[in-house]
Amino acid sequence: MSLPQRLRVVIFKPGKYDPMGFVERFRWGFMPNATVRYLASLTPRSIEGTPCSVEAVDEYVQTDLDYLKLLEPEAGGRTLVALVGVQSHQFHRALDLAALAVSRGSLAVIGGPHPMTCDTTEAHGRGPSFALSEAELVWEPILRDAIRGELAPTYGGDRRWQARLDPPVVSPPPRRELQRYVVPLLGVYPARGCPYSCNFCSVIKIAGHAVRSQPIATTMATLRAAKAGGVRMVMFTSDNFNKYPEAAGLLEAMIQENLRIPFFVQCDAMIERQPELVALLARAGCFQIFVGVESFSIEALRGVHKLHNTPARYAEIVRLFREHRIGTHFSSIIGFPNDTAESVRDHVDTLRRLGPDVASFHILTPVPGTEQYDEFRRNGWITETNLDRFDATTTTWRHPRLTSRRLSDLLFESYRRFYDAKHLARCAVNLGRSSADFRTRETVFAVAAASVQARLAARRRTHPMAGGVMRVRRDRSSDYRALRRKTYGFDSAALPDNLPLSAADEQLNRSARLV
Repeated sequence: MSLPQRLRVVIFKPGKYDPMGFVERFRWGFMPNATVRYLASLTPRSIEGTPCSVEAVDEYVQTDLDYLKLLEPEAGGRTLVALVGVQSHQFHRALDLAALAVSRGSLAVIGGPHPMTCDTTEAHGRGPSFALSEAELVWEPILRDAIRGELAPTYGGDRRWQARLDPPVVSPPPRRELQRYVVPLLGVYPARGCPYSCNFCSVIKIAGHAVRSQPIATTMATLRAAKAGGVRMVMFTSDNFNKYPEAAGLLEAMIQENLRIPFFVQCDAMIERQPELVALLARAGCFQIFVGVESFSIEALRGVHKLHNTPARYAEIVRLFREHRIGTHFSSIIGFPNDTAESVRDHVDTLRRLGPDVASFHILTPVPGTEQYDEFRRNGWITETNLDRFDATTTTWRHPRLTSRRLSDLLFESYRRFYDAKHLARCAVNLGRSSADFRTRETVFAVAAASVQARLAARRRTHPMAGGVMRVRRDRSSDYRALRRKTYGFDSAALPDNLPLSAADEQLNRSARLV
C-alpha cells in the first residue's frame, strides 16, 4: 500500500450525553483539556517522511457542528482521529464519534481512563482501535500504523504506565481557541501518580501509586510558552502536588525567573503539615488549593480507605491558606453508605463554619475501573446500567438510606446552602483585608465566579462543574444510534469488568512509597 501524502491527526476530547440525550456543550468552557494539548505536543511533524498536521478539538466548547468535518479524510492524505481522555461517562460519545470517523473513511483510536482500566473487548475488532496504556507507550506505533492505513485492534496493555517520564514541552492552545474559555487557562502535569489507596478514586488505576516526575526544565519551558501564548492562569493538574518530590524545586525556579503567572494546585489534606511549602506556593503565584476533604465522618473515610484525612485538622488548612492569601477549595462527597439527609446537612453546616472560599459537592459514584466499583458490583448494589450516568452527579447504586431523588435534591441543596449571600460577603471581607499582589485578581474572580455559577446551576439542577457556562444543544445520542448498532452490534455498552494490572505495573506499584 502506498503511503499518503500527509497524515492529519485530529486529537479529540469527546463530550458526553446529558440525561436528555443531548451532547453536553457550552458557549464558554472552564478549562482546555490537558491531554489534548499534551498529545498535540507529543506528535512529531513527520512520521517515516510523511508530514503530520495536528487539529485539536474540545467538544465541550464546540457549538457549531462544522467541526465534525474534521473526521473526514483529506484528498491525497489520511486522517487519524484520536479520542483522548475518555472517561466512563464519555465512552458512548467516543464510540459514536469513532464509528462516524471510520464510516467516513478515517482511522480512529479511543484512549483514556475507561479503555485503560475497563474491559472493552465487546467493541474490539469492529473498526476503531483502543489504546490501553499511557500515550508515550503507544502513540508512535499508532502513528506508524496510521501512515500504513490500518490500525491494530488494541495498543498496549502489557504495561499501563511508563517507569520514567520524558514528556514534550506543551504548546498552549492558539489564542482563538483560548477565547472559547471563561479564562485563558492551561492544565500542566508536572507529575503523575498517587501514593494513597482510596478505593473510590480512579487516579491510582490510571497513573499508579508511583509519583513520577517530569524534568523541571520541561515544566518551566511549558510555562514560558503558556505565558507567551496568552495563557493567564495555569492549573497543575497533578494529584497531591505536595507529594510531588520536585515541587519545591519547581516553585523556586518560578520565583527566581519571576514568571508571575497565577496558578492553582491540588493537595491532600496533610498539606497543613507543610507550612513551608504553602509559603513557597504563595510566593510562586498560587492563588487557590483544591483539597479533597470528602467527609467529616471518620467512619465514612475509613470505609473508602482515605485514612490520611483528619477532619479535626481541616480548620488548620483554612487558617494556613488564609495566612498566605491562598484561596481554599474543599471538595466533598455526599451519599456515603452511612449518610442521611441530616448528616449531609450537618456536613454543609460544618463547612460553612470552617469558611473555605470554595466548596464543591459530588455524589458517591462507583466509577468503573476502581476497587469500589468491583466491590459494589459484587454486592449487587449498582442499579444504573447506562455508562453516561457514571459522572458523580447521578445516583448509580442502591443507597441504604436515601433514594436517588433524595440524593439529587441534597446535592443541589448543598450548593444553595453553602453559597448564600453571607458566604460571598465573608469572602469579600477576607480578601479585602489582604494586601494586593499579582494573584489578587484571580483569587477574587475564582471565588466570585464559583459562587455565582454554583447558585445559578443549583437553581437549574445542573452541576456547576459540568464543564462550562451557557449550555448549547445541537445533536443528541439518538442521531447516532443506528450507526452505533451497525458498528458495534449493541445499543449500549455493557457494564465492564475491571482490567487487571500487568506484572510490570504491579512491580512499579510495589516500588512506590505508599502513604
